[in-house]
Amino acid sequence: MAKILMKGNEAFGKAAIEAGCRYFFGYPITPQSELPEYLSRELPKVGGAFIQAESELAAINMVYGAGGSGVRAMTSSSSPGVALKQEGIAYCAGAEVPCVVLNIMRGGPGLGTIQPSQSDYYMSTKGGGNGDYRTPVFAPSSVQEAVDMIIEAFDVADQYRTPVMVVADGMIGQMMEPVDFDKERKVRDLAPKDWAACGHQNKRKPNVINSLYLQSEELERHNQHLERKYKAIEENEAQYELYKTEDAELVFVAYGTVSRIVKSTIKSMRKDGYKVGLIRPKTLWPYPNEAFKKIPNAKNLLVVEMSLGQMIDDVRLACECKLPVHFYGRSGGMIPVPSDIAEKAKEIMGEVALGGAK
Repeated sequence: MAKILMKGNEAFGKAAIEAGCRYFFGYPITPQSELPEYLSRELPKVGGAFIQAESELAAINMVYGAGGSGVRAMTSSSSPGVALKQEGIAYCAGAEVPCVVLNIMRGGPGLGTIQPSQSDYYMSTKGGGNGDYRTPVFAPSSVQEAVDMIIEAFDVADQYRTPVMVVADGMIGQMMEPVDFDKERKVRDLAPKDWAACGHQNKRKPNVINSLYLQSEELERHNQHLERKYKAIEENEAQYELYKTEDAELVFVAYGTVSRIVKSTIKSMRKDGYKVGLIRPKTLWPYPNEAFKKIPNAKNLLVVEMSLGQMIDDVRLACECKLPVHFYGRSGGMIPVPSDIAEKAKEIMGEVALGGAK
């Protein structure tokens, strides 16, 4: 198939169908409403089902039921809607139900704005629900990556029996770009879902999908089992991009749409002789700590986000506090521009030249 021009939200939907998703449960909210609209039209054509639930809480619990039966299921929403789903996501994590949750982020807190934002980083990477659990989090920076990461998210969910989140700001959901659905992709060796609660016709013992453990010893064993799984995810699934970091003295750290803005900044600064580069996390959890070992000439890190600095702590941990970590961000739906980012970077590099780095 040749490349086709698609809006981000619709590309997410088509990618989910290509990945084998046949059941979607959701509720409309801007700026992601084109996705459920697309799936309501397209899922029945492939024998799937679309249900507009009565609420976000209902939607995630329907995902729990469908995923627990062994089928590929997903939900999507935007920031305050995903906040409402957090209890159900924690239930899915505790019961080891594979599913995909897509968040097209908008400004907050609360209802906030319908403009793009990255202020759900904490909620996505630190676990918005209760208990000791983690969820893998993919962060695409283009519509093509939106397609690639949704498809991979379903595989990761099945491989590790876990909910997987994909987070994209509202710009990626609304922009149109060419995408290729026939790209060669990583093939994972996925085990059969013999754990699923899908009926047994008296041929085996019933499977139970549950996150309730009344005995403390039993729950601790389960938590230890989950922790081993999360360690395996940390070892195997971290993804990142290094951009012009070989000689970079200042390295930006940015993800999603902001990383594209930063690349424009780097190109203009490089023309003026500044040695700057970029670490772009493709997964926000597991965080790509390894990338920070591959910037030998870096003297400073500059985190750029559409938030008030939610990724800073992970950057400090990743560099083991060996480098000064600076920040530039906009919030509430405001979008950073290359000239302002460059001004901040030049200010930092000027301070380094004068021996006055913060």
